[in-house]
Amino acid sequence: MKLAEFRLSPRLRIWLWGLFLVIATVMTYQPAWNGKLIWDDAAYLTASPVLTAPDALRRIWFSLESPSQYFPLTYTSFYLERLLWGPNPMGCHIANLLLHAANVLLLWRLLARLRVPGAWLAAAIFALHPVQVESVAWIAERKNVLMGFFFLLALLQWVRFIDEKTLRPWRCYILALVFHALALSAKTTACTLPAALLLILWLKITPINWRRLTQVAPFAGISVGMGLVTIWWERFHQGTQGQLFAMGAVDRLLVASRAVWFYAGKLLWPANLTFSYPRWEISASDAGAYGWIAATAILGLVIWRVRRWTGRSVEVAAVFFVATLSPVLGFVMLYTFKYSFVADHYQYLACIGPIALAAAAMEMGLGRVTWGKPFLRPALCIALLLTLGTLTWRQSRMYTDMETLWRTTLERNPDCWMAQNDLGAILYERGESDQAIALFRKSLEIEPDIAETHNNLGAALDKKGQLDEAIAQFQKAVAIRPDFAEAHRNLGDALLRKGRVDEAILQFQEAVTIRPDIAKAHHNLADALLQKGRVDEAILQFQETLKIQPEAAGVHYNLGLALLQKGRLNEAAVQFQKEAAIRPDLAEAHNNLGYCLIRAGRADEAVAPLRKALEIRPDYAEARYNLGNAFLQKKQTDEAILQFQKLLALQPGSAEARRKLAGIAWLLATSPDPSQRNGTKAIELARQTDQLARGGDATMAATLAAAYAEAGQFDQAVAAARRALQSATRQDNSTLAAAIQAQLHCYEARSPFRDTTVSR
Repeated sequence: MKLAEFRLSPRLRIWLWGLFLVIATVMTYQPAWNGKLIWDDAAYLTASPVLTAPDALRRIWFSLESPSQYFPLTYTSFYLERLLWGPNPMGCHIANLLLHAANVLLLWRLLARLRVPGAWLAAAIFALHPVQVESVAWIAERKNVLMGFFFLLALLQWVRFIDEKTLRPWRCYILALVFHALALSAKTTACTLPAALLLILWLKITPINWRRLTQVAPFAGISVGMGLVTIWWERFHQGTQGQLFAMGAVDRLLVASRAVWFYAGKLLWPANLTFSYPRWEISASDAGAYGWIAATAILGLVIWRVRRWTGRSVEVAAVFFVATLSPVLGFVMLYTFKYSFVADHYQYLACIGPIALAAAAMEMGLGRVTWGKPFLRPALCIALLLTLGTLTWRQSRMYTDMETLWRTTLERNPDCWMAQNDLGAILYERGESDQAIALFRKSLEIEPDIAETHNNLGAALDKKGQLDEAIAQFQKAVAIRPDFAEAHRNLGDALLRKGRVDEAILQFQEAVTIRPDIAKAHHNLADALLQKGRVDEAILQFQETLKIQPEAAGVHYNLGLALLQKGRLNEAAVQFQKEAAIRPDLAEAHNNLGYCLIRAGRADEAVAPLRKALEIRPDYAEARYNLGNAFLQKKQTDEAILQFQKLLALQPGSAEARRKLAGIAWLLATSPDPSQRNGTKAIELARQTDQLARGGDATMAATLAAAYAEAGQFDQAVAAARRALQSATRQDNSTLAAAIQAQLHCYEARSPFRDTTVSR
């Protein structure tokens, strides 16, 4: 077969071009494949307790716990991914990328069904244009790509529904309505779909009569319903209130008109794209601000006048662009307007209008210009797509990690206070406090009324030991935002370390009132209450901490200490045991567990944790002492002696060890039970303790005297007893002196002393 005779079937060509689109899209976004979490990604994936809750799906769909707006379908997708591969960013990046690739194919299919020239080229530009990077490479913007997927599916079903050749059209209508509901539950900006449905009718020159309006009405109804939910959510849950968001109707119109031109400009010339653009200063008194409105009106007039030559395509593209952008143009206040009025991801779907128009113009224009030059048109298209793909690949690198994101943002928008603040937070966590402080101060120079930045600066100053300055910054933070729980907690912590305990308690109480779910605030409050001797209240706060974070390190230990202080030994033992399970190398937890068990009369159980404490820290004197006491309680005298002697080897001046050994020697010398007496051993121990006391301790000398008497060495017993008596007299201890005098009479009578009150 000759080469000229080789032809691909139309279906195979479609599959190959589609495969090319997908591969090109996936490869262009290669830098984002292994991207880490950025900005608010953690709130969606790792920091949210909702995703790991047993009733996660109920809370996602029927609570106010979702981050940002109400988008339960998007959050459900994160929940399912968490089940599949855990909090792995790569899986989420791949999911975003595949959704974008699917949207590219759906757009191609939609434009082809609408008979738009250059449908494939439009889809390719949509796939590779760098303004799409933010929606694809930023995990949290799953909202856009998921919403776009169902939005485009709904449009496809609508096109099939209005096509007279479609069999069972109402099935397509119902599917379109279902897909629209799913799109709204992914992101509320899908509320503009009814406008897109009408534009499709207008483009296809289909009469928009009452029948068609009735068909669009259900779409409009659920759009309005979800839109009202979102407006309420933004205002009362996200907090879009106050001076920052108090813009009049004229100001909002000025913002909207400028934003439309901004987005169109970035589509036409995608240079200096960044994560956060400067926030415009809008004033209705500035005559120059009305230029954008005038430009919009003039363009609208031009589009209307040229429609006789261009048909309806230009006006449909323009109206689709503006209508799809309308929810984010400033007519409705969004929390993100705190940072900037514009963002690349806002025009993820809106850009379809201008892109489709441009692709159609290129398709028809290049067809005329390149007539007779068959390779020129594909060469120009390839050059355009390679340029866009290269820009997108470079832009994707910006989203590889937080530090890269903020450093790149500052290169392109040096006055971005948010980037200054967040980069400072990264450097602070890395231990680069000086650089962090400089960035926080720069951020506050740009925007002085940001509570988060004051709080961050306070934390960095605190870390540098500048406690008074840190307190001042925390106080500014809570003055700006009285409901800023973390700043109240930080202020309380700083005040506590300054010794201002009562003030610290007030701050911690404020923090837990605002945010009862901050475990550290409850813990800090408990510590402060302990310092004031309010042990019962402290115990309650420790318990609240553990309800929030059952495995929080240190909390079980501190609760154990508080319970021990109240004499609740068995409860304290449980807490020390839990702490030892969480931190098995914490010798103090094992030691305190053993101590509680001894005091509770459970010496058999105490030996193991005390041995563990000594295994971790062989020089742990307190654990050695407690182990000796455990053996005494178990009546294992030799083991007890060994532990106290080891303690004396560690701490020769240990009075506690001397007293314990002296007590054992006294028992061995004076016990009424013959089976417990051992004069030789008693002498050995008594000599050791007497020597350590340098002969100046009356009790030690009296013990040695009793040991000599038990061994039948009465002369030595008398001498030691007289020395003990002299020491007791010098110490003006008449009670001890009287007891030693009675013992001395026994020795002088050649009789050992028996202590009928002796016990361990």
